[in-house]
Amino acid sequence: MVTKKHFHNIEELQKIQYLATQCQDEVGLHSEDGSVIVDAKSFIGLFALDFSKPVLVVSESMAFHKRIAGIGETMEFFPSNMKCEIYK
Repeated sequence: MVTKKHFHNIEELQKIQYLATQCQDEVGLHSEDGSVIVDAKSFIGLFALDFSKPVLVVSESMAFHKRIAGIGETMEFFPSNMKCEIYK
């Protein structure tokens, strides 16, 4: 599952990173074009992404996507047929 998000400040990124460390599944942050992929659990890895642009949050954990629903600006969710389960 993929959530396309735009983050506005460091506090939002810290929340994502913290929640990623609590998730048993892998959580990745990807640039929109896929040229940069980092482990969301790695604070240092976050410096590799340009957060002035939207990023893709990738994880197979539906619980993780539910937990991050209110953090930052959600632009899209894939697969779209599962969006209603995440954003009730």
